[in-house]
Formats: sequence, C-alpha cells, structure tokens
Amino acid sequence: MNKIIDLITDEMISAFKNAGYDETYARVTISNRPDLCEYQCNGAMAAAKAYKKAPLVIAEDVVAQIQDSAVFGMAEAVKPGFINLRIRQEFLAGYLRRMQADSHLSVEKVKEPKTIILDYGGPNVAKPLHVGHLRSAIIGESIKRMGRFVGHNMIGDVHLGDWGLQMGLIITELKERKPDLVYFQEDYTGKYPDEAPFTIGELEEIYPAASARSKEDPEYKERAMEATHLLQRGNPGYHALWNHIMQVSVNDLKKNYEKLNVTFDLWKKESDAQPYIPEMVDYMKREGYAHLDDGALVVDVKEESDTKEIPPCMILKSDGASLYNTTDLATIVERMKLFDPDEIIYIVDKRQELYFTQVFRCARKTRLVKEDTGLFFLGFGTMNGKDGKPFKTREGGVMRLETLLREITDEMYQKISENRNVKEEDARKTAETVGLSAVKYGDLSNQASKDYIFDVERFTSFEGDTGPYILYTTVRIKSILTRFQEGGGSLDQGAILEAKSDSEKELMLQLARFNGVVENAFDEKAPHKLCAYIYELANDFNRFYHETKILTEENAEQKASWIQLLKLTRDVLEANIDMLGFEAPERM
Repeated sequence: MNKIIDLITDEMISAFKNAGYDETYARVTISNRPDLCEYQCNGAMAAAKAYKKAPLVIAEDVVAQIQDSAVFGMAEAVKPGFINLRIRQEFLAGYLRRMQADSHLSVEKVKEPKTIILDYGGPNVAKPLHVGHLRSAIIGESIKRMGRFVGHNMIGDVHLGDWGLQMGLIITELKERKPDLVYFQEDYTGKYPDEAPFTIGELEEIYPAASARSKEDPEYKERAMEATHLLQRGNPGYHALWNHIMQVSVNDLKKNYEKLNVTFDLWKKESDAQPYIPEMVDYMKREGYAHLDDGALVVDVKEESDTKEIPPCMILKSDGASLYNTTDLATIVERMKLFDPDEIIYIVDKRQELYFTQVFRCARKTRLVKEDTGLFFLGFGTMNGKDGKPFKTREGGVMRLETLLREITDEMYQKISENRNVKEEDARKTAETVGLSAVKYGDLSNQASKDYIFDVERFTSFEGDTGPYILYTTVRIKSILTRFQEGGGSLDQGAILEAKSDSEKELMLQLARFNGVVENAFDEKAPHKLCAYIYELANDFNRFYHETKILTEENAEQKASWIQLLKLTRDVLEANIDMLGFEAPERM
C-alpha cells in the first residue's frame, strides 16, 4: 500500500500543478501544530521568490484547487503562506479498511531485496555474557527483524571470539590443574573423550584465574602463548580441548541469548576465517597493496580528505602473527565467498569506530569487496547506572546478563503480585515476559549512538514511556476483545467507519502512519523510532478508550466498527513489539 502521506502529497502535487506552480513545492509534513491541522504544506513560502508573488496568494491559489478533494476535509491558506490540511473522515476510514485487509498491515515489501549480514554478537567463548553484551544483541536483533519485515534477506551472525590468547590461557590453566588428562599426553593416539572435562561453571572460573595470573607471571603467560600457537598449528589434544570449550560455551551462550529472545542464523567464529588468511595475505603482497613498516605488514588507508590521523591497517605483526584486523578482513573474504552480501553491518561499541574505519578502508582499497558492497558501522553508546558510570553490580563488578534479567524479572514479579490477582505460575511467566520488555524497550527507546541511564525503577513502571506500559495497553485491548467474544460478539464482523470523536480520529491517523514509520526506522537503522511510534500509539489508544464506552455501545454497527479498530490497533502494536524483540502476554 502507498503511504498515506504519499497519497496526500500526490493530491497536493496535482493542486500545485493545476494552480500553475511547480510540483516540487508540494511537500507535505505532519503538522507541528496538531491543534490547528493534521498535515501542513509550506511550499508556498518557498515558491514566493521564484514566482515573485506573496506566499499567501500562492497558498490561496493552491487551496482553491482542492476544495472538492476526496482526500481533504479541510484545506486553508493562513498567513504568511502556510497551507493547513485535515484529512476527510471517509478517506481515512477507507485507508484503514485497506490496511486491515492487507496481510502485511500496509507495509510494502521492498522491490529489490538485499542480502544483509548483521554482525551483532561478538562474545568471547569461555566467558559469561555480561551487561556489556546487551546493547549489541538487542539492537542487532531489532534491526534484523525490521529488515525481514520489509522484505530483505537478513543474516545474523554472532561472530564468536574463539581463537586468541584466551584459549591458550584456559589450556595452560587446565594443564596445571589436571595434568593427567589425555589431552596433554604427547604420545596419545586414541580417541579423545566425548564429554568435556569441565562444566560451564568451572570454565567460567578457569579463564579469569588464568588471565589474572598471566598478568603477574611472565613465564606463565609465555606458556599460554605457546599453547595458543600449538592450538593454531593443529595440536590434536589441544584441538580436542578447544572443541570441548566451544561446545560447552556455545550451549550456554545459546541458552542465555534465548532468554533475551535473540537468535542468530550463523554461529561463525574467528577460527572460521583462519583458512582464508594465507591466501589473503599473499594476494595483498602480490598486488602491491601491503608493504613492510618496521617489520610489520601494513596497508595504508589514509585519505587526502581526512581531518584526523588514520593509521595504517596492520595485517601481520613483525613476528608474522595475525591480529584482529587480519581476522576481520578474512571474515569479510569468507562472507563475500559464502553469501555475496549487498551490505555488512557491524553493531559494535562506538569507541571502535576508528578501528572499523581502518578495516573498511582496507577492504575497499584491496578490493576484498565489490565496489557497491555496503560496509557500515553502527556504534552504540554505554549503558550506565544512575551514577552515570558503566552499569555494575552492587559490589562494583561487571554484572552478568542473566543476573540483570533475573533482578528485572523479580522486580516485575513483585509488582504483578502486589497489584494483580494472578496465579503464582502465571505471575512468574508474565514477569519474565514483561521484564524482558522493560529491558529491551528501556534500551531501544534511546538512540543507539547515545549513552543512557539504565534505571530499573523507571523501566519497570507500568506508566510512562516504558515496555510494561506498551504491553499493558496491548493486553488491555486483548481483554476488551475477549470480553466482547464472551458476550457473544464476533471479531470477524463489521468494518471501520468514520471517526465519531477527535480522539478516535487521532488514533486512526496514528495507525495510518505505521508503514511510513517502519520504512524510515529501518532505513535509518533506528529502533528508537519504532519505540517513539508505539508510545504515541498507546497514548492515542488510551485517550480513545477512556472517552469511549465500547462494549456498552447500543448501535451494533458502531460497536463492530470500534471492535475492528481495536483489532487493527492490537495487530499494529504486536507487529511493532515483535520487531523490537519481545511479545505481549495474554493477561497482566
């Protein structure tokens, strides 16, 4: 379906042309003075200079062309030359009826779908997810869902860190603790055990212990580096341990991402890119892209237009070892080979911007990607506590993600139990659902690039711009529809009629803007725009609800119209919250 603002603009284009003015002046926007009008056109102001006429005269000429419009119920020219517009009730009701009949709620699928890879996980194996992983996961998941909703082929990749020094540290520490394991016997030729010699809990204790010791014990760190080198050279025992580490870690990661309602299409790892590195390095040398600088192999990526220093992109260190740059470039090679994406989007802490500028420029200069392949960095800000510092536990440590979710769920359970008469089992399940909405909406309602304060008390409130408020509104609509059915009514009868009140029309106008909001939010990779939209939609619905006696309305046709309007509102709210990555319970 065409966006409602495009239909309005088309009507204004005809009016400008019929009045003898260029159609480029016919741009329409949502009114910034809703008390005066619903839409406005300021084109007469811009046209005044070109046509050497007073803006008001041009505005009056245009308005004269739309007095019998099927789109506008009111069109007036006001000083000094604005055109104020109100939509005809019949036109708006008809638009919503078509919207409701559309299986995609008026959002058109893109005509030329793109294959877009989203890199939005980035956890290291053998480490638990903590609050620092939250933003990447939920922003990326939302953008992936928005992209799919508009028709693109979105591929989410967790991109695990699995190939660095941390592996050598874990192997070294494990060897100290359990030296008799067969993995450390050089002459062992049998089959390695299927079961890992550690649990996820033990693994998560081993790594920080090893990391701390390596900072104080140079000899220990040297052994860990040697273990890393042996692993990467294919030592069979170390490789079997690495497989155990991966299996135990990934199983735990999947469980925790599932609690966040985040899923990945690919569980690719840094190690998957390793086979591509030798050929990539040879190619860069052979084609003259890379050169030696103090023994290191680098590619110059600075440009004449740079206003700040952009260092060369290092491909290999002076000792021949690879770096994150090397792995990320090889990952780009792998992605181009396996998926030939139109775009690759990295959702990473904004402090990594310079790094990705180097990597992207290197990939382009060395032609690892096609000329028209998009490489994008979406940097997000920090999630802070009320003290303005990065969010921590009460003891001052980095908070595990499952701890945060548990605390939010407990808070929601307390509120649900205190305020509502629900069964224990239902209250717990509902608390998990609403708690997740509090976390996700609390994050996503902020512009991704900005730091924000994670305020548990505010985010879990059932009032204001919060996830629980959005869900409570959605559940309220579901409750009304259920009561209507229980009273013998059918949800399949009736059609949306013209609005009977200002609050009803405001709700209808807000619904009609849905497709434009989704398109814009995805184009700008901005989930916060979906949040702003559904908050306004929830407010508009609640105003309408409080002013309207829906279930006691005696006119059957009018009641059926309102029921259809509620159904559409429910569907639009649920489509939005699904794109944000959470869902509404049946009861709250």
